[in-house]
Formats: sequence, structure tokens, C-alpha cells
Amino acid sequence: MQNLPLGPTRRAAVLALGAAALAGSARAQGRFPDKPITLVVPFGPGGIADLTARAVAEHMGKSLGQPVVVENKPSAGSIVASQAVATAKPDGHTLLLMSNGNAVSVGLFKKLPYDTLRGFAPISTLGFFDIGIFVAANSRFNTLAEAVAHAKANPGKLNVGTIAPGSTQHLSAKLFETVARVEVLVVPYKGSPGVLTALRAGEIDIAFEIVGPMVPQMQAGVIKALAVSSNQRNPALPEVPTVQQAGVAGYDVASWNALAAPAGTPAEVIERLGRAAREAVASAEVRSRLDKLGMRLQGSTPAELQALLGSEIQRWGAVIRAAKIEPE
Repeated sequence: MQNLPLGPTRRAAVLALGAAALAGSARAQGRFPDKPITLVVPFGPGGIADLTARAVAEHMGKSLGQPVVVENKPSAGSIVASQAVATAKPDGHTLLLMSNGNAVSVGLFKKLPYDTLRGFAPISTLGFFDIGIFVAANSRFNTLAEAVAHAKANPGKLNVGTIAPGSTQHLSAKLFETVARVEVLVVPYKGSPGVLTALRAGEIDIAFEIVGPMVPQMQAGVIKALAVSSNQRNPALPEVPTVQQAGVAGYDVASWNALAAPAGTPAEVIERLGRAAREAVASAEVRSRLDKLGMRLQGSTPAELQALLGSEIQRWGAVIRAAKIEPE
């Protein structure tokens, strides 16, 4: 059928309807978020990742005009939480608290139910936190150099405690063994309380553990720190040297937390979420809550987070292979 030309009145009506549709679409896009946002955390309540998520979520909720609700889904390798977000609707209302654990899992598992690099839209880093190298208050070691010298003189005789195999703490100890060129006995425990008990009882000589939870033990005079893992001193322990400053060149490890959404989330939604996240970690309110945990709060661009994730997958994959840990 031949299309007939529209008269002036009909043409005006069509144009008005088109303009209204475009305006409605623009309003719909501009309303994000139009309901509460769920932030899925792959760890249990009360830990440093959970505390970080809740502090950031509260501030982001105020900025976005909708609550950001934390949902804890702990599991081995962060798989349950990560899969829940990877398969969620990519509209920005379901987010993942990503961590270096996501990078580690790529090397620990033969197959994951999602693609860690391509299954998520990176938003922003939130912060970095160090592993500390701790000894009992009455330890014979007063410096990391003394412990390294003992390990070199007595191969396999220095007992190093960490939490479970494949954890950041465990892999940090295995990386230290390689970089420091020492042979030690790495002893894994079920959790941080077990590591602390073993350290105080003299069952292990040294412990690799997240700095934040150990600070109260230091303040109580129960343990002391020989070094921190990253390439800069920790704000909670300014008097404690880094591993590099203590004489082990090339050692630089930091755990991190970040925000990610499902792949395919619109760029404008990612931009708004990233802006809210970076405002949160820069705020005095959030810093006052998290600085005491030894965190170094730092936002990023999506591209910077993607680059960090890629480099961490490569780095920890190499450590896992060197430690001869068989993927599950």
C-alpha cells in the first residue's frame, strides 16, 4: 500500500507523540535508582569486608536517594555471591563487593560458573588493606631481618601460621617464601582465632594476618608486628616498616575491595554508581569508621579496576602454581 503524505494536523500530532515518548524515556533513564540497591557481600557479617561494605553502602544510599542494602552470601572462593550478581538483571540495582578473592579463585578452581574478567562491569575500588607479619610479644625475633636470617640458617624450621590454604594470607606467606628465598613450614588454621591462639602458645613463630583485626591485640601487648605487606606503611601502624623496608625487596601485597555490577549494565548507570562510591570513600564520615581498621581508602575508574583485576589474576595464578596447589 502506498504511504500517503500526512496533513499538517496529523503530522503535528505524530511529532508530539514522538517527543512525549522520548521525554518519557529520558525521565525513566534519569530515575536510576528507582528502587533499593542490593550489595551482595561474599563474606560473613562483622569482618573487614562486611564493615567496609556497610559504611560505603550507607553513604551511597544518601547520595543516590535509595537505600543500598547489604546481603551477605559467604562461600568458598566468593562463588555464591559472585554468581548471584553475574546472573542478575544488569540495571545497576544488584552489585557485588568484589575483592582480590575473586582474582585468587580463578587459579583455585578448574571452572567457575561465570567469567571473572568479562562477567562483571567494574565500578570502582573502595580501599586496600595490608597483611601484617606478626610474632608473639615474647618472640625471639624483634625484626623481620632476624626471622629471615633464622629461616635461611634453618631451612624448613620456621613455622608460619595463616588461615586456610588458598586464602590471601596463605598465598601471601607462600609468595614471601619465594621472594625472600627461604624455606619455611606454612601451617594453615581454620580461622584467625586459631592463628592467634597458636601464635600466643608458641606453636608457630610468625603469623600472616590482616592488620585491622590484629591491632587490638598489639595494643593489649599480646603480639607485635614485624612488617606490613604493601609498599607503603599502614596508617594504623605508622611505626611498623613495610616488608621492603625491612629488607625483602620486591614484596608488595595488599588485599582490596571494590564494587562491580553485572556485565551489560548501562554506562551511565556505572558512572553514577562510581561517582557515589568515590564520594563515599573520600568522605570524612566513612574514613572515620574505616581508618581505624587499617584501610587505605581509594576510589578508581572502571578501567583502573579492570586492570587491577587482570593483573591480580595473573599474579596469584603464578603463586598458586608455584605453591603446587591443585585447582578444585
